Amino acid sequence: MSEDDINTEEYPTEIHDYLVAFEKSLGSVDEMLKTMMSVARSELLQKLEPLEQAKLDLVSVYALNSMFWVYLATQGINPKEHPVKQELERIRTYMNKVKEIADKKKASKLDKGAASRFVRNALWEPNAENEHTSKTPAKGKKRK
Repeated sequence: MSEDDINTEEYPTEIHDYLVAFEKSLGSVDEMLKTMMSVARSELLQKLEPLEQAKLDLVSVYALNSMFWVYLATQGINPKEHPVKQELERIRTYMNKVKEIADKKKASKLDKGAASRFVRNALWEPNAENEHTSKTPAKGKKRK
């Protein structure tokens, strides 16, 4: 938006900063989409692991539905009452599932052998010397 456009359009001056930020955001989205579209999808997916492929697909579909949400809002349609809201919630659910899977992969795994050795060595065991020096009952006459 140039300064001439701003002066010729009539809108409240309070929203000027919001409009400028919105225009910059749209430019960023446009650049990202051009970058994504420049590489063939099949070529991109070959380079990624299945979990990364799922993340890419989810981010792509979420971005697309979010842009549709914004489009509805610009057309005066309340997106909260449109099926796109349920779709975004469904996608978020899958994003959370993928995040849980990724977190499980990152979590440290328990080495059962090492844990059992650690516990066994941490427990107190009497020394062989202590066993011999302990008091034993005196051998006396056996009673019948």
